Amino acid sequence: MAKVTVDGIEVEVPNGASVLQACEAAGKEVPRFCYHERLSVAGNCRMCLVEVEKAPKPVASCAYPVAEGMKVFTDTPVVRNARRGVMEFLLINHPLDCPICDQGGECDLQDQAYAYGSDMSRFLEAKRAVKDKDIGPLIKTVMTRCIQCTRCVRFAAEVAGTPELGGTNRGENMEIGTYVEKALTSELSGNLIDICPVGALTSRPYAYVSRPWELKKTDSIDVLDAVGANIRVDARGPEVLRIIPRINEAVNEEWMADRGRFSFDGLKRRRLDRPWVRKDGKLHAATWPEAFAAIATKLSSLPGDRIGAVAGALADAESTLALKDLMAAYGSANLDCCDDFAAIDTSRPDFYRFNTTIAGIEEADALLIVGCDPRKEAPVLNARIRKRWTAGKFPVGFVGPRGVDLTYPVQHLGDSPAALAGSAFLETLKAAQKPMLILGRGALQRPDGAAVLAAAWKIAAETGMLKPDWHGFNLLHHFGGQVGALELGFVPGTNGKGLNAMLTGGVDALWLLNADGFDPARIPAGTFVVYQGHHGDEMAARADVILPGAAYTEKDATWVNTEGRAQRGRLAIFPPGEAREDWRIIRAYSEGVGKALPYDDANAIRARLAQASPVFARVGEVARGGCANPTGPAGDAAALNNVPFALPIAVYHQADVISRASEVMAQCAAIYGPQQALAAE
Repeated sequence: MAKVTVDGIEVEVPNGASVLQACEAAGKEVPRFCYHERLSVAGNCRMCLVEVEKAPKPVASCAYPVAEGMKVFTDTPVVRNARRGVMEFLLINHPLDCPICDQGGECDLQDQAYAYGSDMSRFLEAKRAVKDKDIGPLIKTVMTRCIQCTRCVRFAAEVAGTPELGGTNRGENMEIGTYVEKALTSELSGNLIDICPVGALTSRPYAYVSRPWELKKTDSIDVLDAVGANIRVDARGPEVLRIIPRINEAVNEEWMADRGRFSFDGLKRRRLDRPWVRKDGKLHAATWPEAFAAIATKLSSLPGDRIGAVAGALADAESTLALKDLMAAYGSANLDCCDDFAAIDTSRPDFYRFNTTIAGIEEADALLIVGCDPRKEAPVLNARIRKRWTAGKFPVGFVGPRGVDLTYPVQHLGDSPAALAGSAFLETLKAAQKPMLILGRGALQRPDGAAVLAAAWKIAAETGMLKPDWHGFNLLHHFGGQVGALELGFVPGTNGKGLNAMLTGGVDALWLLNADGFDPARIPAGTFVVYQGHHGDEMAARADVILPGAAYTEKDATWVNTEGRAQRGRLAIFPPGEAREDWRIIRAYSEGVGKALPYDDANAIRARLAQASPVFARVGEVARGGCANPTGPAGDAAALNNVPFALPIAVYHQADVISRASEVMAQCAAIYGPQQALAAE
């Protein structure tokens, strides 16, 4: 540690830290444009100039290392004049279009020009203009505003792993772009909007929509993948206008995937906003009492073992618990939360959790990925893997389709389960101190899914991943509602039927809670179907009764991410029309049929959640530890077939009912879908 004095305040900072970091440790604000905590140092904006004792001139604090006994001054006449001069240079060519710029009110250049700049300029020359670049349907460019901080270039190359942006020409003629005009291919491209300190890169769907001070800001959770990224939902009136990430170092750092960020327009399209009941073969709008009566009439005539329920990938924990309790009141043990037919062993939580934790990836020193494409299934988690790879000495083995680009080099071991046996990469894992394995949920959707799970666990045990102080076995899920249902035990009970059995005549009535993961044509013709959800997708068209629920932005709800971390989403807008929170729908129905559930407010049902699983008693936290029991899951590891793994998400931008209703995601699918399908082949 080095002792540094900043404006008379003595602080200790690690050796090798920059002067800027020392200033921050002392609580002193230093302006900057090119510097970003998660990117490499460029040192090209010069806004962070400070004065260092005995230095001949002001130094760029972001790139200047500290030294023992150094004295730094952040607010002297020399520093003020230097910053004023730098700001004057930056504004030579910057256009005066703040009134129409979408960055207005959130612009670093605006703030720092006011705080550190001058009220006049000595330059009278005409400003230069730069042609805007077309880099896809998500990012709007006004490159005349660009100040060449190169944050976007460094983010694309270092974090996203898709080095598609760069600078061409030099001096006044320098431009940032893709050189050959093309749409950006990263699933993290929306983060360019957040890191751009000016209005050069803004959100195309949000263009000219509102000003930030008009928006109601609500903290929530992204459930469109299983990472559980912390987000802020910005709404005006009844409409979500944008979604941006919040900082959570343990989960998403400050990044967010594009599908969760840009699919919000799907929240207002194809919505179910009133109950529907099928009469004479056609769905007719109905009242809530009529819908409840139709369900009650059918269910009351059936024994419990002829009633089944399925919780889908976007179902929150409260509604899943309420549906489980309702089925118990009917005497039904026919429950399933794997609407994708994944063969998951729920006898122990570490069989289906991401046990290493997302932050724990940075401690691993070898990785095996099986039947999984984390770039499409969990882009933010994939960025964490890439971050670990860039730190060095991190071999990665991959079992899956050839040609998959994960943004970091991998050793392709094969495309089928046969590659799991006898691979030389297993010796690499054995030699590692903290090896880890990521098994994709899609790999468990095969007929031999249980065998794949058992074989992956066996590899983890044989290569030293299962230690008292380290748990290297990880299952990567796809959506935010999948792990919560597993934690609540929404699985077949004693003598209960799973989804396959229910779809082959095992039940006469099926209650589907946001369950859209399978083909509705598989439901037998005579089965009575209740669909409870928020979008009129294919499954709603098959239903006999439709109960309109609330989307994740329209309710206070609990979600569990892939590592077993319970997190709370908050109500940002109210559901449309007559739609209601899902658990309240189930609670109201239960009271009407004389099977009232023992909770009628949010506090009561959350107390019930905490009783059902300890995960819900520690919201925001995850208990990370080693493997106490190396005994593997049920399944014969030797029963593998040699059919190649198929990745479950063919088109990233349309993987759920919300994104399938989004026009923005439809544009992305039209552009990127053919490329992704070609790559998958």
